[in-house]
Amino acid sequence: MARMVVIYRTPADVEAFEKHYFDTHIPLVKKIPGFKKYEISRGPVSVLAGPTDVHLVATVYFDDFDAMKRGFASPEGQAARADRRTYAPDDSGVQMFVFDDRQV
Repeated sequence: MARMVVIYRTPADVEAFEKHYFDTHIPLVKKIPGFKKYEISRGPVSVLAGPTDVHLVATVYFDDFDAMKRGFASPEGQAARADRRTYAPDDSGVQMFVFDDRQV
């Protein structure tokens, strides 16, 4: 299983972010070939370290890393990537991590 974890800082306009993210972006991601599952996590993000500026954490799953690469290279994947600039145009407000997981 491969997953992309995206951490979003609290946006200046939370309402506009939420509307676009849930009404437009998530449906785009769900059209990416090879997409398996989408999870959203909300705070508290770090109970031990105290308050953070994290608004939400998104995790998108694919069968494996190659499926993820193919999915994001597709027209649907490119559309989802481009859309991120609509609701989170500043790269400093977003962190992305990709994991190629295996059970042990």
